[in-house]
Amino acid sequence: MSPAPTGPRVSNAARFAARPLSEGGTPTHVWLSAQQHLPLLDLTECREIVVVAAHPDDETLGFGAAAAMLADMDVHVQVVSASDGGASHGDLSRLERHRLERVRRAELHRAVNALGLPDPISLGLPDGQLSDREHRVADLLTDILAARPAGTWCAATWRGDGHPDHEAVGRAAAIAVARTGAKLLEYPVWMWHWARPDDDAVPWRCAYRVPTTGDALDRKRIAAQQFRTQHEDRDPNLGPVLPPAVLRRLVSVGEVVFR
Repeated sequence: MSPAPTGPRVSNAARFAARPLSEGGTPTHVWLSAQQHLPLLDLTECREIVVVAAHPDDETLGFGAAAAMLADMDVHVQVVSASDGGASHGDLSRLERHRLERVRRAELHRAVNALGLPDPISLGLPDGQLSDREHRVADLLTDILAARPAGTWCAATWRGDGHPDHEAVGRAAAIAVARTGAKLLEYPVWMWHWARPDDDAVPWRCAYRVPTTGDALDRKRIAAQQFRTQHEDRDPNLGPVLPPAVLRRLVSVGEVVFR
């Protein structure tokens, strides 16, 4: 597994920004049909894995079923969240943002426990500003991976996912993997919304389908429900961060990684 093939030369942030979540995005059935030709990821090769998220819930929505299955195989799965997600609700006061971050950390703990994983590590970096702290993320991930056994996997948000924080975490993970000799996987989250199966911005030649089980998918759905701040209305004038149709797609579309 090499980090080189999956790193886009150009960010897909403009693609994501041009397709609001309210527009629905690419339907789940289109993606499920397109995944059938992808090779399966062999999870039995993994002995330990660090799953890196830009925000609390990325790990669940993008890699939750895989993480649950690995835990069932007695693989140590360590979730690392780069930020505490304090920018998800827009312009908040410092106190309101602190409260939201505290709630989102608690949601993350409940979600990973629902997946059967140990408590997560929260790096506490500012949500929405991870691109400015990419080298700091890389240094912290390097320390975490260097303390793991040789051959440890690192699954991180894809460098082409469209969200600037997701892309920054993916780039940082690639740097940390190159420094430590870990094995990189990148999982998409927002790609399922803005891209399509024939999209040449997606590195399909490096894509693998995760062979998920019904039990793992059920646990992923339960874990996703722990993030109430993301799928409940923020106030009477604002809908949820994750509209219902978007959330349904993220827990039903299956899981794919690039490696």
